Amino acid sequence: MTIAAIVIAAFLLGSYLSKNSPRSSALNNSAAADYSQHSDSHHTGSSAPVSGAELNALIGKPLPDIQLTDMDGKTYTNESLKGKNTVLFFNEGLMCYPACWNQIAGFGGDSRFNTDDIQAFSIVVDSSNDWKRAIAKMPELAKAKTLFDVGANVSGKLGVLTLPSSMHTGSLPGHTYIVLDKAGIVRYVKDDPNMAIANNLLISQIEGFDK
Repeated sequence: MTIAAIVIAAFLLGSYLSKNSPRSSALNNSAAADYSQHSDSHHTGSSAPVSGAELNALIGKPLPDIQLTDMDGKTYTNESLKGKNTVLFFNEGLMCYPACWNQIAGFGGDSRFNTDDIQAFSIVVDSSNDWKRAIAKMPELAKAKTLFDVGANVSGKLGVLTLPSSMHTGSLPGHTYIVLDKAGIVRYVKDDPNMAIANNLLISQIEGFDK
């Protein structure tokens, strides 16, 4: 065997042993693990968690303390909502045109939600001044009872910022209903990613409270 052949054979043998040594395998596995962990971390961080557990946990309990204001600056709390079956419709407000606007106008034009027994409030995160622009565009909104959750403090407290209907998870609600009985107990909740008008469904739920 020539010297050149011996050198080539030694090089190939050393290369083979290096690739198949325990240390080499450990390094390769470590690299694969690092890539997998980086990939998983990247995908996990790319979207906020979506869960209805906090919302569903409200059912059967008194509504937590809240504070909202109307267009005239009047303050509403969970105590002031008692005495009527109450629908709270949390939505994206100005940014949710036309779906949320249609539902809000639908409440205002439906006499079933303005009686001695039932009331509906649409809750937006906009300011009252900003909302006046919406009313100018769709006058039917003026008939609805709208409350303002500037800063989304109440929305966050009730768990409606991280639901499937929210297109701005963590900062704005989407299209979510919380229904209270006359004693202020949460009896029904619904998050609706389809953003449909739910008047008939809500009335049927309220009618079942006394059954």
